Amino acid sequence: MNEEQIRIDLAAAFRIIARLGMHEAVANHFSAAVSADGRRFLLNRKWQHFSTIRASDLILLDADDAGSMKRGDIDPTAWAIHGQIHRRAPHIRVAMHLHPVHVTAISTLADPTIKPIEQNTARYFNRVAVDADFDGMADSENEGARLVALLGDKSRLMMGNHGVLVTAGTTGEAFDDIYTLERACQILCLAYATQQPLKVLSDDIAEKTARDWEGISDFSIAHFEEMKRILDHEDPSYAD
Repeated sequence: MNEEQIRIDLAAAFRIIARLGMHEAVANHFSAAVSADGRRFLLNRKWQHFSTIRASDLILLDADDAGSMKRGDIDPTAWAIHGQIHRRAPHIRVAMHLHPVHVTAISTLADPTIKPIEQNTARYFNRVAVDADFDGMADSENEGARLVALLGDKSRLMMGNHGVLVTAGTTGEAFDDIYTLERACQILCLAYATQQPLKVLSDDIAEKTARDWEGISDFSIAHFEEMKRILDHEDPSYAD
C-alpha cells in the first residue's frame, strides 16, 4: 500500500473514532509505517482534534531522528510511544493508543483481565499484555521502550491506570480491534455492575473463540471499509 492510501486510511480512522466518542479531547495518537523497514511513519500532530484530521495533516517522521522529541508540532508522549514502536518493532505497521472509557475503567482494576464472558470478550483471551507499573505521562524514550518490551509477542497492551495500545498490520484491523476491545470492556463493566457472579467461559471455549476471531481478519477490513463508506457519503474531507 502506498503512502497516500495509508494517509487516507489513517485519517479515516481518526474521524471514525471521534464519531464513536472514543477520543480524548485533543490527546491520544495513531501512527502508521510507510517504509518497508517500518522506521518512517505517519503521526497526528500535537493537539489536533480527531474530528478535523485530514490525510494531508499527518506528519511523516523517521524513528531514528531523536530530534523529533523536541519538535513543537509533536507531542512528546506521542514520540515516546510511537517513535519507539516503529524503531524497535518493524513488524508493527499501525499503532493506536487511546483512553476509551470502558477499556480505561477495566485498566484501573486490581485485576484488569478481560474475562471471557461472551464472544467479544473471548476475542482477547490470553491475548492482551498488561502494564501494571503506571508512572505518570509516558514522555520519555525509555518509557516508550519499556512499553514495547511489555507488548512482547502480543498485539495489545492494557496500560494499567492509563488506557490501551493496539497494534496491527493494517489500519482496518487496528480500528476494528480497538472498537471491539472497547465494546468487550463495556460489556464486562455492565456485567460487573450487576454484582452477580460472572459465568466465565471455559478456557477451551474461550481459546476456540479467540482463534475463530483470528481467522476472520477480512471481517475487520470489511468493518473499516463500511465505516469509510459512511464518511465518503457524509464528509469526505478526511481524504484531502
